[in-house]
Amino acid sequence: MGYITQALIVNLPPILFVIFKDKFNLTYTMLGSLVMVNFVTQLITDALAIKFVDKIGLRTSVVLAHALAAIGMVLLAVLPQMLPEPYIGLVLASVVFAIGGGLIEVLVSPIVESLPGDAKASAMSLLHSFYSWGQVLVIVLSTAALLLVGHDLWFLLPLVWAALPLTTLFRFLKVPLIPLDAGGKQTPLKALFSSKFFLLAVLLMVCSGASEQAMAQWASFFAEKGLGISKAPGDLLGPCLFAVMMGIMRTLYGIKGEKMNIHKVLVICSALCILSFILTALVPIPAISIFGCALCGLTVSLMWPGMLSLTAAGYPAGGTAMFAMMALGGDLGCSMGPWLTGVVADGSTLNMGILAAIIFPAAMLIGLHILKKHVKPTQSKSGI
Repeated sequence: MGYITQALIVNLPPILFVIFKDKFNLTYTMLGSLVMVNFVTQLITDALAIKFVDKIGLRTSVVLAHALAAIGMVLLAVLPQMLPEPYIGLVLASVVFAIGGGLIEVLVSPIVESLPGDAKASAMSLLHSFYSWGQVLVIVLSTAALLLVGHDLWFLLPLVWAALPLTTLFRFLKVPLIPLDAGGKQTPLKALFSSKFFLLAVLLMVCSGASEQAMAQWASFFAEKGLGISKAPGDLLGPCLFAVMMGIMRTLYGIKGEKMNIHKVLVICSALCILSFILTALVPIPAISIFGCALCGLTVSLMWPGMLSLTAAGYPAGGTAMFAMMALGGDLGCSMGPWLTGVVADGSTLNMGILAAIIFPAAMLIGLHILKKHVKPTQSKSGI
């Protein structure tokens, strides 16, 4: 439920991009900046969480995260219509629910990592699959709701969705939690930052986040404005198909991935991700572009959880600090990818904006080649 809430925070705003553009007169850059505000706020939260999560406690932190997510959804519905400048209202709401999202990202992965069991990478992939299935849920239900109530009542969507983090908040008040430092002393930040392996892993997390969100955040808008598909089918064929493919791959890896070499899988995914951006942006056939979008969802599926698993294997005592730094890198990428797409689109076309984001999977491919020298044979497998 925590990761479904994270999917809500990340994916509801892009579904409303076309409505925001039409009703509030926003530019591509302003829309891309909303995504950047979301992920930069999460990034700052990731950095601050290193200090305060251990002080205020795991349970308090995760409950606070869902409270802020619920409040942010309410503000998203209310502020743009109350303030004289709607864009400011959208930014303020984004900041509030993004703080909640940043905490969720920092906390939920190490909570699962702390659970007993050997197949850590498979468990991590299965956990992250719920983000993808949450994305599908948000897109399908939100698209159906907009068809039912119309674009003028768009603000009802975030109000209703606020019930999800609110419910999850009460669940986290009682669920048993294992202390993250239960295995002993955590690896200090100084030791992490002195490691070339860790620094490269953080850089690859940047590439992972950027590759994923450059496509995910613009897929709905691109399907409608770039391919001429109406909103409901566009949402289902664009971001929804992207999320379905991502969810299927993460779920399959979570169930069957114990015997796979995660490093080799990530190399293949990065190469195919480059192809997916080319197909989506350059092939003037809507069916091929949609296929490219779906292929992208498949190829980025294991980048984020795969890098988390590889790094956690290298630093089993990394604790909150390690996961916070990895989340910080991922969120930095999540903000850079969609922002770059929006900026290039304003100066050229949305197709060129999407194509520009190809630099991220390309950098991922190069980085994985370098990382191979630092990864032990036993560490590259998901059984880590």
